[in-house]
Amino acid sequence: MDILRFITAGSVDDGKSTLIGRLLYDSKNILIDQLEAIEKSTNANGEVDLALLTDGLRAEREQGITIDVAYRYFSTPKRKFIIADAPGHVQYTRNMITGASNVNLMIVLVDARLGVIEQTRRHSIIASLFKIPQIIVAVNKMDLVDYSQEVFNKIVNEYSALAKSLALKEIKFIPISALNGDNIVDRSSKLAWYEGECLLDWLETVEVYHNINLDDARFPVQLVIRPQTEELHDYRGYAGKITSGIYKKGDAITVLPVGIRSKIKTIEKDGIEIEEAFAPQSIVLTLEDDIDISRGDMISKTDNQPAVSNELQVLLCWMDNKPLIAGNKYYLQLNSRLVRIVVREIEYRLDVNTLEKEYNPIGLRLNDIVKVTLKAASPVPYESYSRMSGNGGGILIDETSNSTVAACMIL
Repeated sequence: MDILRFITAGSVDDGKSTLIGRLLYDSKNILIDQLEAIEKSTNANGEVDLALLTDGLRAEREQGITIDVAYRYFSTPKRKFIIADAPGHVQYTRNMITGASNVNLMIVLVDARLGVIEQTRRHSIIASLFKIPQIIVAVNKMDLVDYSQEVFNKIVNEYSALAKSLALKEIKFIPISALNGDNIVDRSSKLAWYEGECLLDWLETVEVYHNINLDDARFPVQLVIRPQTEELHDYRGYAGKITSGIYKKGDAITVLPVGIRSKIKTIEKDGIEIEEAFAPQSIVLTLEDDIDISRGDMISKTDNQPAVSNELQVLLCWMDNKPLIAGNKYYLQLNSRLVRIVVREIEYRLDVNTLEKEYNPIGLRLNDIVKVTLKAASPVPYESYSRMSGNGGGILIDETSNSTVAACMIL
């Protein structure tokens, strides 16, 4: 049984937590004690507050909002699911970025009364940056617009234009009412004009894309194993997770960024020697030559290597309250490689409403999406994020606080 990882996104009060609660409630994926607890809690209209199934922090319950990403797990006879419920407030967009970094699908909730708004655009831009392959646009609160097909069609046209400008390809539109359960687990007679599947039916049958590249062999070293015991006196193994490609015993390899060549002597998995390994397996490699290799170095096949440079063109989702200023210094974490960088130039900021590029912007702040040039203290092996996200996406880390300040996609 395969697993579908998806995230809910949208603005404040679009009903993301209620939608997930309804999915769990109507599909009977709630424990008895959880069910009893939420049935004791009702909202102002005397209805069961399904959002309490995901909003677990005290501040979330007091304010009626989602602050942190909440993960929930459920299954049906057809598939297993991992859900990330992301916050809708603008100041918590960085939390949403965290949840969106490892999903197969995004559900973008749109309030039927408001249509496509700024936060809808911002989350859709993030979906395009992270190359999320499939988007479900759930037009929620249809009960508040009398289940109007005209309202639904207007939002479909509006979002379709946005999707085209962002090169989002696989889009599914579903009219729903999370509060009332319309078109969530079962088709609703109140939306008889809608001829498509309900939300759960679509989630159960949509194709899960496993974006694993088996052509370009990339192995970032996470740990050098040097036991120095009597039995393993000369043993020197390199442990890590294959991000892409296939490795076989005897393959000619190059260690980057230094460019030293050797051959694979052995491949070990779970303490057992094997003939070949492939992404995303975690393995230990030994080489025929004694080479000075450290954590953060990359082992690739000699006939297929990534680019190596001290200068990187990147797109940043800025996630810090402190402003981004040219000349600031940070750490770049790319796989297991950690290198000091300086922001050499800020080229443009992306306007989330018009998608226009504002060149030479001033006063960059939290949640801005910008293109910058980074200058690294030492060479960095990399790919473009659009080609290979596993070796083209990283984070920027503040040198003094060690906090993550930006999600980074190499162009």
